[in-house]
This record gives sequence, C-alpha cells and structure tokens, in this order.
Amino acid sequence: MTDFGDSGGGRATYTVLLEALEVMIGLGIHPVERAAPQRVLVNVWLHCDYGDAAPEDRIDAVVDYDFLRERILALAASRHFELQETLCDEIAALALVDPRIAGVRVRTMKTDIYPDARVGCEVVRRR
Repeated sequence: MTDFGDSGGGRATYTVLLEALEVMIGLGIHPVERAAPQRVLVNVWLHCDYGDAAPEDRIDAVVDYDFLRERILALAASRHFELQETLCDEIAALALVDPRIAGVRVRTMKTDIYPDARVGCEVVRRR
C-alpha cells in the first residue's frame, strides 16, 4: 500500500496485517459459483494511527485484529456476494469502524476458479 504521507514529528503509523485468512464463501456470478461456497483468501492491511506516543504494551492500546477476523468470518457466512469488489468494500467498512484505523487495504483472491491462476480484487480506503 502506498504511504499515508509524512506524519511529521516522529509520529508513526503502524500496519497491522491479517494475511491469508481462508474463508469458504458464496461468491461469483457464474452458475458453478452459485452452486457451492468456494475458497477465498482474504488479506487486510490496517494502517493505524495511535497519536504521537508509541502505544503502551497492552492489547487495549492498539487495534486488535481478532475483531476483524471474527467479523469477516461472520460476513462470509451471511450471504452470497456477486462481486469481489462488493466483498472488499464491505470488509474495508468493517475495518474502518475503529477510528484509530487511518486507512485499510483489502485484497481477496479466488483460488480455485482456474487451474493456472488465482483471480482477485483489491481496494484501498482512507479516512
């Protein structure tokens, strides 16, 4: 993901990663994709701004990725998605609920559509 700009004054932006989360999800427009859930890999980069000071060494002082993982799994089980773009946007919206998240990058990859390639989508959202 591109940098969110110079934060100045030693201010740091932390990136929290949720990588290669494998979900079984109804996703796609083709009849074969509607017949059964398919395996999709989800990657999320959370760009977090904790202010001028480094966060304390406590989980409640930082963005806890558990909340996002749980919400993505619930989202995957909730309905069929036509488009990866829609899925990426909904995951980004889940992430941006936390005001400490300055930006998010979400990538989804269908792993089993083609024998020789994975197909995916990526979205970047900033506050």
